[in-house]
Amino acid sequence: MTSSLPPLRSPLDLERLIEFEFVRATENAALESLHWLGRGEKELADAAACSAIYGVFDILDVCGKVVIGEGIKDNAPGIFVGEHLGTWKPGAPRFDIALDPIDGTTNIAKGTPNSISVIAAAQVPEGAASAMKNIPSFYSHKIAYGPAVKQALKGNGDRCLLDMPLSEVIELVAKALDKRVRDVVVVTMDRPRHADIVKQVRTTGAALRMITDGDITAAVAPSLPESGVDLYVGMGGSPEAVLAAAALKCLGGDMDVRMWFHNEEHKAEVAAEVGHNELTQVWRSDDLVHGESALFCATGISDSPLLPGVRTIGHRVETHSILMRARSGTVRRIHASHDLDKKVVPTRAVKFEGHVAV
Repeated sequence: MTSSLPPLRSPLDLERLIEFEFVRATENAALESLHWLGRGEKELADAAACSAIYGVFDILDVCGKVVIGEGIKDNAPGIFVGEHLGTWKPGAPRFDIALDPIDGTTNIAKGTPNSISVIAAAQVPEGAASAMKNIPSFYSHKIAYGPAVKQALKGNGDRCLLDMPLSEVIELVAKALDKRVRDVVVVTMDRPRHADIVKQVRTTGAALRMITDGDITAAVAPSLPESGVDLYVGMGGSPEAVLAAAALKCLGGDMDVRMWFHNEEHKAEVAAEVGHNELTQVWRSDDLVHGESALFCATGISDSPLLPGVRTIGHRVETHSILMRARSGTVRRIHASHDLDKKVVPTRAVKFEGHVAV
């Protein structure tokens, strides 16, 4: 007699054992960067967050390789691609790590909403080279959507949304969610390059929400029913696409991603590196984060659709985090209270442009 039950997993699930260490890293990054909220010093805020993340990983027994890192676009302080995180003790589990110590550094400098600290990770299978893809362009064209739209796409020929007129995409989303087009909420970043997107959304009559920064939160939002967001569209950072893809694997949503170039010089550089065929390739979440392993955690710094920001109440600080795991499908929302008289945040000094942040 054959059993229809799924195979039992190993009782030693290393990913499950260490998942809370990742969220401690984003919590500590949020706590350390809070001092810089609204002070106009985005580099110092970023350095403080990096210092806190280093501090957690310096005592964590993993072999972590940074696949998606910070500091690429603006020479800011950061944790860079190729760096090793963790103790790298023999036998420790291997993880590819994607992180943004502060997604929304401009927001934190101005004291405006929509800044978070975020880490994604995927356990590298035995014998595999990697578990995450590093997209070589600065920017990518992205459309992110929730589980219901993903299912509707499967029944509609699994078309690439990036190749469809935006009006058709919005109609598909409305039908999948059993909404009127006018009630579909589309989010994009407030950028000159999105002028045509804004025009197309408004022509359909759908509701438009524009954000200044922080498109990881925006890309994840359509997969969270309570967010009030149905679709994210825009040309944003390629590293952020991989971070969002890890979250979408956990939530059952998806995204279509293709490299986008702000000038022909950069396009030629990338073409020389990867070849012309990859320039037009479309990736989805499973292409960016391979296999069944994916962790995603984030802690709010200032309020965002994904998470409330940090709150200081006397000698205590409250943080709100989200922790997801693809293997189990578990999504945890963690509301933590930290006693500042007792809290010790491990840090590592971060040097940049004549500064040292600890």
